Amino acid sequence: MARPKKSDAPDLSERVTLTEGAIERLTCPAGKLQAFMRDTEAPGLRVRVTAAGAKSFVFEAKLNRQTIRRTIGDVRSWTIPQARAEARRLAVVLDNGQDPRELERQQQEQKAATAADESARAVTVGEAWAVYLAERRPHWGELHYRDHIIKASPGGEPSKRRGQTDRKTQPGPLASLMPLRLSTLDTPTIEQWAATEGRARPSSARLAWRLLAVFLTWCAEQPQYRAILPAQNPAKSRKARESLGRPGVKSDVLTREQLAAWFAQVRQIPNPCTAAYLQVLLLTGARPGEVLAMRWDDVNTQWKGISIRDKVEGIREIPLTPYVSALLAALPRRNEWVFSSTYALDMSPENIRRRAAKAAAEGKAPADGAAVKNRSADGRLSEPNTPHARACAAAGLQGLTLHGLRRSYASLTEWLEIPAGVVAQIQGHKPSATAEKHYKRRPLDLLRLHHERIEAWILEQAGVKFDAQAPQAGRPPLAAVA
Repeated sequence: MARPKKSDAPDLSERVTLTEGAIERLTCPAGKLQAFMRDTEAPGLRVRVTAAGAKSFVFEAKLNRQTIRRTIGDVRSWTIPQARAEARRLAVVLDNGQDPRELERQQQEQKAATAADESARAVTVGEAWAVYLAERRPHWGELHYRDHIIKASPGGEPSKRRGQTDRKTQPGPLASLMPLRLSTLDTPTIEQWAATEGRARPSSARLAWRLLAVFLTWCAEQPQYRAILPAQNPAKSRKARESLGRPGVKSDVLTREQLAAWFAQVRQIPNPCTAAYLQVLLLTGARPGEVLAMRWDDVNTQWKGISIRDKVEGIREIPLTPYVSALLAALPRRNEWVFSSTYALDMSPENIRRRAAKAAAEGKAPADGAAVKNRSADGRLSEPNTPHARACAAAGLQGLTLHGLRRSYASLTEWLEIPAGVVAQIQGHKPSATAEKHYKRRPLDLLRLHHERIEAWILEQAGVKFDAQAPQAGRPPLAAVA
């Protein structure tokens, strides 16, 4: 038999000693998609050639009577000694009863998990907070969402408070935690934060702490954050809770004897929307934000009802009582809001003097007679804390807040022995008993029976004479009783 020439293609039916020349001469037989040239030195090592001429080192062996084939690499990237070493390593793996393919898959998963863990550890509290807010916002009310924004705000924005537009907002209680990595947010860190914020602003910090605790519970339920957080919620610490203190019991309420003085001063407030808003707040017992959110579409004069956007039930219906109806009928309809606000100049002597003094101190000339331009961003009244505080001061009732009017309504109903369930339904409190929660649903007419009685009694104690039968066009026919 003639000896093959060195220029001939290798015989693929026999093992050959791999050389660069043999690999270069290797071709794929006609009619086949691929062919293999076996090595004599490293069992399982082959060189695969495709019909297109691509060549690569391949390891082939059997495990549990199944053929296992793994590509080592391109012949242009791997040398023959390197390919033989890799083939021997894979052969050892097989001798140990392990599948190289399964080992490689596990290694890839481990790399992916490590990369994901490193990525998760790089996430800041602020980044996770943003994801949390975006996911949970559809399930929250507007006020609850706003609390999350304000408590984590970095501050530095122009203040939106009336008369304080030249000031900058302060950072929220959670602002100092936002730049930290979520993986470093442990119990000692939160305890130190609580001690600092508890001394500066305990009430705001207590709300921020509760929001933070719920946020961390949510993080522990997310696959991307679960592995980097402690097993126990780091915010739920006794030391942190003690540092923030307990909230005080609010006791600012109007007593029966104070009603006359309060009504007398509130009704003298120049802005009719502000004066009406404060009276409606007291006579409905609603939350301050709920009354400000009232639209004209929410007022049903035909069936004498008001739709209140409730943070508990979503929407609740309360009676439109005669005096409240008269107050609303006298208000201007500038836009969709019942208690609207428009462009105005504060030309009061007190404000002019204050602005002029400030301009003089800064070496500037007061513009527009030192007037202040007040405009509501959305066309509705903002919470009139300052006008109410001035009216209360004139009446000798310092310290009465807007929410104190809601407490006043609930307290004053005790004089009439109104059923607690009726008051709770009007004010939008959650039912406190099984019967109230599951069985009693009072219609609007039944609520009106009690509500009109409450309103008439409050007006009587305030010394306000009101004719419920008089026409409601224009200002309500009111007269103080001597």
